[in-house]
Amino acid sequence: MPFFEAIRLALSQIRAQKLKSFFTLLGVTIGVMFLIAVVSIVEGMGRYMEKDLVGKLIGVNTFDLRHRPNINIGDVDEAEWRSWRTRPRITEDDIQPVVEVLPEGTRWSMQAEDRINAETRFARPRWVRAYSVEGQYFEIKNMALTSGRMFSPQEYERGDPVLVIGPDVRKYFFPGLDPIGRELKIKGLPYTVIGVTEAQGSALGISFDQFVVSPYKARLHRYLNQRKGVIDAITIQAPSAAAMQPIMERVRQVMRTRHRLHPSQPDNFSLQTSESALAFWNKLKHYLVIAGIALPAVGLLVGAIVIMNIMLVAVAERTHEIGIRKSLGARRRDILAQFLIESATLSTVGAGMGIALGIGLAQLVAAVSPLPATVAPWSIIVGVSLGAGVGIAAGVYPASRASLLDPVVALRAE
Repeated sequence: MPFFEAIRLALSQIRAQKLKSFFTLLGVTIGVMFLIAVVSIVEGMGRYMEKDLVGKLIGVNTFDLRHRPNINIGDVDEAEWRSWRTRPRITEDDIQPVVEVLPEGTRWSMQAEDRINAETRFARPRWVRAYSVEGQYFEIKNMALTSGRMFSPQEYERGDPVLVIGPDVRKYFFPGLDPIGRELKIKGLPYTVIGVTEAQGSALGISFDQFVVSPYKARLHRYLNQRKGVIDAITIQAPSAAAMQPIMERVRQVMRTRHRLHPSQPDNFSLQTSESALAFWNKLKHYLVIAGIALPAVGLLVGAIVIMNIMLVAVAERTHEIGIRKSLGARRRDILAQFLIESATLSTVGAGMGIALGIGLAQLVAAVSPLPATVAPWSIIVGVSLGAGVGIAAGVYPASRASLLDPVVALRAE
């Protein structure tokens, strides 16, 4: 029997026996549905973490030099926390030696940061995230303005009391007003707003737009780090992905020399990239994907057993048909191929239904919960392959029994 004719016959069997076909396909459909849904949610979470969370905190081809990691996704034991607390802080004196070893085309900035209370005469006081920066901070963060301007070189040098603010700060402290040229008070001192950035968005309910930025030499930095000369980070952006590792090694050697570390001693500072920040998540994601494939396998196993039983019943019901086909010249492999194709078609149809339901379930979860969902193309290929594979595996025994029937005995069957 031709391949497409066998598929047509299998589809006609599904149409003719709808209820039996439904229960035949149910196990495969459920297994593939959960495979697609779980993998889609895990993939969505992965992209969310990489692009919306860590990707916005640490830019492209960028790493932070800090005394300890700024982003901790995963468990950190008490001993490690204690070791971080005893590390020397990054200071203003570290900036020049680090900048001197950076190759041409490399961007850098330094910053002090902390939460601080701000107020205006238009709104009640509120905590905001404050940054005192120097260098190419806005270029590295890829921040554009919706109004106003950036700091001038003279304002950086003099430490003028000027601010660039985020959209959330503008909405709260200057409701319905143009904030450019208006004052925002921090620790009782007035700072003039000269620019408002584009929205950076949010992640896990945390807004990236509730911030103010001042030149480092402005008085604000004294309130962000109480210890004189201490800064929170030096951020370095390589000109390309290939240049990242060599630049990190240069910075590592400078800091090891400055901290007088022996070759056997580990680093007592952190060089954090988006990849290092996501190391724990990527490990967890790997196990989640495996679980997302392994758990639906139970449904696929049940589906395989059901398909095998149904195909055995089909062989018994169509014994006379098999006898006629053999008497007309059908070979053993023709009968074997017919039933295998029918079995594979049944399970593939079930897999297709499972894929559609899985995508729908993932989108539903994304709509009613904070969990994002992104359908991975490879999971669809795996779903179809598993469906066809389950059908073939489940159909081997029934097809083999059908192909071994004696034509004379089969013709006697009613």
